[in-house]
Amino acid sequence: MHIASALTLLSLIALPSYGGETPWQEIAPGVQLRLISAGKINPDGKTLIGLEINMPANTKTYWRVPGDTGLLTELDFTGSAGVMGHTIHWPFPTRDHTGDVLDYVYYGPTVLPVELDLAGAAHLELSALLGICSDICIPAQARFSLPLTGGKPDMANTVRLKQAMAKVPIPWPAGQEGFGAVSYEPGDNLLHVSVNTSAIDLSSLIVTTASGEPLLGTPQKSPEPNLVTVPIVAETSEIDWKDQTIQFTFMTDLGAYEATGAVNEPVAEQ
Repeated sequence: MHIASALTLLSLIALPSYGGETPWQEIAPGVQLRLISAGKINPDGKTLIGLEINMPANTKTYWRVPGDTGLLTELDFTGSAGVMGHTIHWPFPTRDHTGDVLDYVYYGPTVLPVELDLAGAAHLELSALLGICSDICIPAQARFSLPLTGGKPDMANTVRLKQAMAKVPIPWPAGQEGFGAVSYEPGDNLLHVSVNTSAIDLSSLIVTTASGEPLLGTPQKSPEPNLVTVPIVAETSEIDWKDQTIQFTFMTDLGAYEATGAVNEPVAEQ
């Protein structure tokens, strides 16, 4: 059962770093967080770090689209040197659907890979804010300090990050049209999505807008062949659906993929 988020903010002071990781910090009862680094910088200046979360099996944090009640993960690199940009690579999540509540989550031990763009000598100062939920839900914060240049590759953390990256959806191959038309049906407050291939595991399909708002519900297979309907979990009277970007995240026998599409001009009510 979901418990409302507590108003408390756990804030921990920065701890010194060593090797390819920082010390563990306890950010919630029974939950620890640390920063890990592969210690290798590519010729283009990119490197991988990761937030490693040590959680019990019944404790969760949230995907890039948290859902009805989840909390967004926020990373603040203020104070860093040589860090020009970052991208979080989100492993495929679990759909957590309880009653009328739909969240997208990770349970238990989790690594969130983060790709950094570096320029010259780099040192990381990172403040991480993420939602942690078990018996209660809290926004938990930790601060990290880690040098990113001048060290050696860390093989153990490289393996951890590669394992996490293997769970990150990759782009659906160009030229293989997984999805067809996407239309908005105002009469039933649904998106209708045409699916062009049986390779997609429809039970795994997650459909979101580019921003995550409004929240879209669990896709349902339509009696019509090659069609799924997606409920819109929001009031839609002020939403312009024309050309709205839609993102598809799904599993296949070969792993996790993602694709994008756009909503056609809204269908007029009869």
